[in-house]
Amino acid sequence: MQQDRIVINAQKQSVLSTNKVLRNTYFLLSLTLAFSAGTAFFAMATNAPIMSPWILLIGFYGLLFLTNATARSGFGILSVFALTGFMGYTLGPILNIYLGAGLGDVVGLSFAGTAAVFLACSGYVLTTKKDMSFLSGMMFSLFIVLIIGMIASIFMNIPALHLALSALFIVFSSGAILMTTSRIIHNGETNYILATVELYVALYNIFVSLLNILGALRGDD
Repeated sequence: MQQDRIVINAQKQSVLSTNKVLRNTYFLLSLTLAFSAGTAFFAMATNAPIMSPWILLIGFYGLLFLTNATARSGFGILSVFALTGFMGYTLGPILNIYLGAGLGDVVGLSFAGTAAVFLACSGYVLTTKKDMSFLSGMMFSLFIVLIIGMIASIFMNIPALHLALSALFIVFSSGAILMTTSRIIHNGETNYILATVELYVALYNIFVSLLNILGALRGDD
């Protein structure tokens, strides 16, 4: 009986810990998305220029490294807002281009599509409680393909290649949402700051990829 109580108490503690990480992750994610939208609006209002790919890569990976390094300290919150604010700022000039071209509906559809993908993926895992770790092999393969594709796109300006990469980014990011949510509910991820960053980057990639695909489809009409 005593052993059974210990097991039950351990299970209760595990559930409480999981719920806390999940709750904190979604709360921080909502705050970072709002902050990111604010910096995007600021960039749009000030007509900020599009950043060069090198500045974008250095800024993103530099802030990502900083966030990972400080995720277990009090500076982690500041780092995650710096990262997501920077990424939101980079979206401002891109959105201005779409809105200036009369493609506001594409922006709206991309936003709605991103929300739908997130709700579908996270809702599926939360409902079924399924362990999605079996996707790790596929995710690694997709990552390698994406790296090769991005390098190729630097030297070859092929519209079809850009669209294919955007589609693969949506698949890869959807898998990231599934796996991150699964790790949280199965106690594989106990740091809500790291979980927030993973989900935010996935949402960012899905949104930008949908912009590329839907914008291209509108351009072909």
